[in-house]
Amino acid sequence: MGISAVPGSGKTFTLSLLAARLVERLAAEGHLDEREVLVVTFTNSAVANFRGRIGQFLRQERGLLPGVGYRVRTLHGLAHDIVRERPGLVGLSEDFEIIDDRTANDIKRDAVLSYLHTHPDTFAPFIKPELLQNPRSFERFLQDDAIDLANAFIRVAKELPARAGELRASLDRQSGLFPLLDFGIYVYAIYERSLEVRGAVDFDDLIMLALQALRADEGYLSRLQQRWPYILEDEAQDSSLAQEKLLRLLTAAHGNWVRVGDPNQAINTTFTSADTRFLQKFLQAYPEQAYDLPNSGRSALPILDVANALIRWSQEAHPTLDRALALTAPFIAPTPPGDPQPNPPAGKPAVHFYAKTLSPDEELDIIATTVKRWVADNPDKTVAILTPDNRRGEVIVSRLQRDGIVTDDDLLRTNTGTRATARILATITGYIADPQSSVLLRRVWEEVWYPQWARRRQPQDEDAPARNSDKLPEPVRVFAQALGKLREPENFVFPDQRDFLDNLSWLDGMERFRGLLQEFRADLQRWSRAGVLPVDELLLTIGNDVFDEPVDLALTHRLAVLLAKLANENPTWRLPDLAGELENIAQNKRRLLGFTEESTGYSARPGVVTVATMHAAKGLEWDRVYLTAVNSFSFPSGLPDEQYRSERWYVRDNLNLAAEAEAQLRQLHMGTLDEYVAGRATQQARMDLVAERLRLLYVGITRARRELIVTYNTGRQGEKKPLPPALPFTVLAEYTESMQGRHTEGG
Repeated sequence: MGISAVPGSGKTFTLSLLAARLVERLAAEGHLDEREVLVVTFTNSAVANFRGRIGQFLRQERGLLPGVGYRVRTLHGLAHDIVRERPGLVGLSEDFEIIDDRTANDIKRDAVLSYLHTHPDTFAPFIKPELLQNPRSFERFLQDDAIDLANAFIRVAKELPARAGELRASLDRQSGLFPLLDFGIYVYAIYERSLEVRGAVDFDDLIMLALQALRADEGYLSRLQQRWPYILEDEAQDSSLAQEKLLRLLTAAHGNWVRVGDPNQAINTTFTSADTRFLQKFLQAYPEQAYDLPNSGRSALPILDVANALIRWSQEAHPTLDRALALTAPFIAPTPPGDPQPNPPAGKPAVHFYAKTLSPDEELDIIATTVKRWVADNPDKTVAILTPDNRRGEVIVSRLQRDGIVTDDDLLRTNTGTRATARILATITGYIADPQSSVLLRRVWEEVWYPQWARRRQPQDEDAPARNSDKLPEPVRVFAQALGKLREPENFVFPDQRDFLDNLSWLDGMERFRGLLQEFRADLQRWSRAGVLPVDELLLTIGNDVFDEPVDLALTHRLAVLLAKLANENPTWRLPDLAGELENIAQNKRRLLGFTEESTGYSARPGVVTVATMHAAKGLEWDRVYLTAVNSFSFPSGLPDEQYRSERWYVRDNLNLAAEAEAQLRQLHMGTLDEYVAGRATQQARMDLVAERLRLLYVGITRARRELIVTYNTGRQGEKKPLPPALPFTVLAEYTESMQGRHTEGG
């Protein structure tokens, strides 16, 4: 069954209720001991939500025990379960490691820098000729973009799947030069070898390895098919082809597969493997089992009207998108009379497109002034300011706080509070989980222990040691290098007959610094001995030693409670798994073993202004919503002279190098590059971005319950090259003006 669910239609409620009824069926059949209803979703915050709702249904309405007869996992979490149960099927050891994103990124970054150092002219054919005489003008940007290109290349190569050696052999058979491929394969080969040396896999490997394991052992596949006779998939618009193959394989024997999603809310397709077309093809393949959830009680009628107008315009009048990339039906319908979730009354105004040309600063002024007045007049209601990116969000937060407006920026990915605390705890816990790692020991000293010590004793320069390791004193850096070279870290932490410090002749005469190292050792010993405690007690022990600010201590307690809950729900997890949880909280990754701020119980608070990206706002709602910076750069429409984030200013012919590299990679994997045409992938990437940003605007609009305010600004270079409003901004502004008076308060 395939279900298209509009925003605010209650899909989580509906899917949870279906899961509870299926658990009841398994209980009636006497199968709860060996069978489960499997629910898969996209984020761990959704996992927690589903678990709570299903458990509530079973306990209150069915009289069954919560937590029995169902399993809720992210797709990556499900793949991890499958591989972890039978790692030998894919050539992994029982204690294989899932490498964290930070380590993976460090490996790739080092490989990229190494290649650029030995091949400085690799990207020269793609640079604007007038810039080649002054490479310093673009080298820093090129370096960062090359790292992004390598990440995309490796992700696509793993999806295909293709090994680096196979790609290199195929490239050697081609005629001509392909520097993007040569670069990508080089970095990929180093990354592959690094994982193999560690006996590790990364997040992108998990789905493919799970598929490989199931295909390698029919008996194992059959057992899992029997274990999970019903599979319910949430957020199906965010599935990749590999994820779809995995669920198709698991449901091949019984066919009990329900896919729920909204193609109009697929907002991750340009930077992940997700593709909304997979869900759309599924719905078309089973038309008699395709249903809509079109009724939504989230928003006032004028807001629903604007969202529907955007769908209709994209289908009938968009100047560049073909119908396949446009927004799709169903249109959003209000809830019928008597529905328990009636549409809220409209505000005054319900929808307002502020069409006046504004500079970024002027836009800030307008928003700060109006939101401050609105919060004072509506202390019982919620409000959010949504931005296209985190950078703009940070600017807005700073301005609001300067004006004395209470803000909540937990949903901004660049918010440092929670993630900085989680990173410190993750670094220490990671070392305790792997005390033989001199690399981790060095990180504890260099990135955590000394910076925290310096903050406490040097408040006048509290940020310098932590934010830039180059500012660490010379002895601190030298000692860090020595720790990193240790073959037996225990010679420092728990010295027996040999004390590592006695071998450091440069410490002679530095008694004060030696005493500091003794303090560091004492803390390491105490934390190592606490490693046998339950994870929450371990975290509290570390936190009490490292932190002295109340906010950090409170957050440590909050994280300790969360990890204790996860350890209880996943009894096979060991300390490395839980340390990985902390690292992913620090990185705010929506992947296996990671969860975002939402999973810690985010909820909108009256009187507090939430500032978030439109991406982070998905699934949430507020009484009043501001959509900001809706200009042609943030929301391009494929028109002439528009600029695109993925097309770098220093690259000739407006090429999208990542898109071109991916196109070459896919052609190479098929055996020949004869059909590759330079620039074609760039044009397709433009259209894909246009479609995704249209969906992002739709998501932003449908976050508003009573009032929607939309503004645009002329960009950072507004005086020289002012950006016009996004085309859908202009279209919807004209539409709402023509429809004024159509809706009265309350519909």
